Amino acid sequence: MSKVPNNSADLSRLSEESIPLYELVKRQISEAIMLGKWEAGSVLPSEVALSQTFGVAVGTIRRALTDLTNEGLVSRRRKTGTVVTGRTPQHNLRFFFKYFRLHGLDGSMQTSTTRVTNLGKGTATAAEAGKLQLAPATPVIRFHRLRYIDDRPVMHEHLVLPQARLPGFSSRKEDIPALFYLHLLDRYGIRISAVREQIGAVLADEEDARWLELTLPAAVMTIDEIAYDQMAVPILVSSHRATTENHRYIHEIQ
Repeated sequence: MSKVPNNSADLSRLSEESIPLYELVKRQISEAIMLGKWEAGSVLPSEVALSQTFGVAVGTIRRALTDLTNEGLVSRRRKTGTVVTGRTPQHNLRFFFKYFRLHGLDGSMQTSTTRVTNLGKGTATAAEAGKLQLAPATPVIRFHRLRYIDDRPVMHEHLVLPQARLPGFSSRKEDIPALFYLHLLDRYGIRISAVREQIGAVLADEEDARWLELTLPAAVMTIDEIAYDQMAVPILVSSHRATTENHRYIHEIQ
């Protein structure tokens, strides 16, 4: 069975961003369980051992385990210790990744589909390297995709990720799933734990007009995004450009 790595330095850095330390420990333990590092029926290390692993106080570990017990992910047994139950928590990570929402002007939920139009490898631009905290010209994976509603394109997106973090990444466009954040978790153990977005509006350019089937002049909404993994390291830089003539973009984490 894999051990949870010693992430005390990373936890300290994240705690400085106003996330309670016990919550960070709770996230890492729950991720390890849901990724199969601790299987159902496994007994977790003692509170003292976990506190040494994570570099936090025993009280912090106890608070995290209490929350996980209340959520049904583990159970506390007097003689045995803390045991993984094998139950699915109410806040299953698969629901967390369905945060992207497009609503019609009447407030109704819109179902979108995606199609990857281009996939390749290259080197990071100066701007991309800065956002991803990489050295200049570091190898990256980049792809472009379209998002549709009722077979009409409503958004196109450019995504860039460091190649070193994604060994064996497929070269086939068809292998990139719609729920890409969930794919990062399932395939690479990378959980997107924070997203920083900047939203604006600009006049559409020729690329926007081509992908979104616009007649210029037209306006598009822009979303520039940096996504961070569970260690607060930037893992993905993306830019989204959308037409909002018939819908609204809603960012919702549940």
